[in-house]
Amino acid sequence: MTKEFSYNKQEKLKSRKQLDALFKKGKSFTAFPLKVFFAFADDMQDNIIKTGVGVSSRHFKKAVHRNRVKRLLREAYRTEKLSLHEALGQRNKKLAVFLLYIDKTLPEYILLKEKMQLCIQRLIHEVDIKNT
Repeated sequence: MTKEFSYNKQEKLKSRKQLDALFKKGKSFTAFPLKVFFAFADDMQDNIIKTGVGVSSRHFKKAVHRNRVKRLLREAYRTEKLSLHEALGQRNKKLAVFLLYIDKTLPEYILLKEKMQLCIQRLIHEVDIKNT
């Protein structure tokens, strides 16, 4: 497997400080069933982009179902992220992203993959707007 399709520890958004800043000062948009929070970050040293995923325990009571949705979200992101990484690298920007699943039913992988493509295109568009 090539490195470009990996989703390693350095790419994961885990810092409480970065998460709080993302939710307070960041922007968001919805591509149902995903809500995407994003913020341009200057304090990230190691990576161009940091990404986190989340699922509401209100909608999915069982941890098995929450973990399944998060696993599918991470996989959809991992396979579609290359164009976003290239756009950020060309413009020398750093981005923090949080993907939140907001639907109440278990998703199909194909639906998440299609929506992830839309979300990444929208993020690239936002990077272009920020760059001008």
